[in-house]
Amino acid sequence: MTLVSNHIATIRWKRTSDEFLKGKYSREHTWTFDGGAVVPASPSPSVVPVPYSNPANVDPEEAFVASLSSCHMLTFLYLAGRKGFQVDSYDDEAVGVITKNERKVPWVSQVTLNPKIVYSGEKRPTRADEEHLHHESHEQCFIANSVKTEVVVKFDAADGTTGS
Repeated sequence: MTLVSNHIATIRWKRTSDEFLKGKYSREHTWTFDGGAVVPASPSPSVVPVPYSNPANVDPEEAFVASLSSCHMLTFLYLAGRKGFQVDSYDDEAVGVITKNERKVPWVSQVTLNPKIVYSGEKRPTRADEEHLHHESHEQCFIANSVKTEVVVKFDAADGTTGS
């Protein structure tokens, strides 16, 4: 194995209740990244009810979906630029689906990316160009190559038709 780089996240939680052993404690915590960003985190309220979770904080499932979407976008932007397509904006409302596996354990079984991309400039991608760019983005995304979750990309092609 060849080391390319390290990526560090520090997770911090501290007990704030005397009822820890009864399961009555806040699961709110922070994620601190090596660049200094601090993100308030919590389990999803669908897993741990309020007040022991905080719906305003990022939960691990949302972060997983966001990391897949972000990696796909960053790879797409790089590849599009290399092909001469000028991207003005890229918006994605990614959706993760949790199902139970064969052992009845919940897992994020599918993430659907729904990128909306605006281009400008002389050279515009065709539907085939966009399909190829999304395929290559998925193939080259570090995060997508690290998980077994199915990742689906749905996009509006440059010609106005819906891609899949």
